[in-house]
Amino acid sequence: MSGCAHTRSAAAPAAPPLAQEPVLLPVPADPTVSFRIAFAVGSQNDPAGKEGLAALTAAMMAEGATTKRSYPEILRALYPMAADYTVRVDRERTTFSGRVHKDNLAAYTELLVDAILHPAFAASDLERLRQRTLDGIEKTLRYASDEELGKAVLYTTVFAGTPYGHPEAGTVAGLRAITSDDVRTFYRSSFSRDNVVLGLGGGYDEAFLAAMQRQLAILPASAPAVPEIEVASGDRRRVVIVDKPGPATAISFGFPLAVRRGDSEFAALFLATSWLGEHRNSSSHLYQVIREARGMNYGDYAYIEWFPEGGRRDFPPTGVPRRRQLFEVWVRPVPNAQAHFALRAAMREVDTLAAKGLTREQFELTRQFLLKYSLHYADTTALKVGYAMDDRFYGIPAPGHLARLRDALARLTLDEVNAAIRKHLHPERAVIAMVSEQAEALAAAIGSETPSPITYATGKPAEVLAEDKLIEAYPLGIRREDITVVPVDTIFAR
Repeated sequence: MSGCAHTRSAAAPAAPPLAQEPVLLPVPADPTVSFRIAFAVGSQNDPAGKEGLAALTAAMMAEGATTKRSYPEILRALYPMAADYTVRVDRERTTFSGRVHKDNLAAYTELLVDAILHPAFAASDLERLRQRTLDGIEKTLRYASDEELGKAVLYTTVFAGTPYGHPEAGTVAGLRAITSDDVRTFYRSSFSRDNVVLGLGGGYDEAFLAAMQRQLAILPASAPAVPEIEVASGDRRRVVIVDKPGPATAISFGFPLAVRRGDSEFAALFLATSWLGEHRNSSSHLYQVIREARGMNYGDYAYIEWFPEGGRRDFPPTGVPRRRQLFEVWVRPVPNAQAHFALRAAMREVDTLAAKGLTREQFELTRQFLLKYSLHYADTTALKVGYAMDDRFYGIPAPGHLARLRDALARLTLDEVNAAIRKHLHPERAVIAMVSEQAEALAAAIGSETPSPITYATGKPAEVLAEDKLIEAYPLGIRREDITVVPVDTIFAR
């Protein structure tokens, strides 16, 4: 039984098959095998009062003992293979990932399968991983990562009152309330053969695939319900300002978007958003306005899909598919004195795009850029498997999202792009999240439409200074009663 541990004996009864077909990308010449094992469970399935249960359960599977080995023993076994396995818990999916050379396939797979089928859920692992997660919220997210804090506040504000309404990691109170029994019960009810998808890529063979399917079929036959995500779009702009010491202000804003992969208007909005703020791309419009012309920050980007760890990656991740998405703008931190001006500058550009759309030149340049740039999105076997598994979530048939996206871009017209912009971009409904030590003063200035002139350490061209006069008085239309100031030490407490 090539490469897979825990094979059943000839006399053992056969387990029922997995409910879903595997996602396969065989590459016979590849000396490695890439794994994706995804469960249809995520933070949206956290019980009320136990926010963080999905993430903590998965962490104990990937970074804890099994019934056969302690976690230090697992790490020692993995070390000579130069391999590991990791887990990502998002709102709707929990995905275990790994990659190993074929020479170590049997030993590696034994460890990976054991982690999924036989986690020990040891009390020491629970306390270790719980404390690490609490530190991640109370120390890192609150006090060391203003950009990620602002984005997290944006998402939880937009989706407040829904199963998306708390971070994937959970809340402080939720994490502290979780018991060992909670973890074991959640595991039994949520990690099952009925909601798992096996993804394999690279140099595996049919015998190995069959063995992996048999092993995962040992999982129980239950699966969590898929909760409804009803989002109120709002009818006016709202602001949440996190009051936190620091020299700079992080800004994120966005609104619910009723378009996702596979929809006919996805490519049109994808192109428009790329023109506005392609991630980590200096030619995009917001980057030129805020960073290049004015030198206010490191970058300014826009998205129509969830894009986690934006500061550490160049291209969209896989394994984070969602039924509900946002149109989002991320303004990397600017000096506190320039925060109001930066918000006005960014919102003014989004308002202009929503009202006027793209020009012919903007459309053609962006389309040609994306037709080539998107070729870099899945340049490894592991990423190709990840995209194929996301295709399964969105119901996108072969040849898959990336191929269909490039085909749609090639056939797209300017009129289609501008029609999609008019239909779906509603910046007047935006939720704005800011992290600033000048929270009260900023709230008062935004709510009263106080002018926000900007000064520079070096000279600027006359056309920039002339535009500054327009930006500093640009009306945001936000009432003071629609601005909330929140102390940083209360964020994600409950």
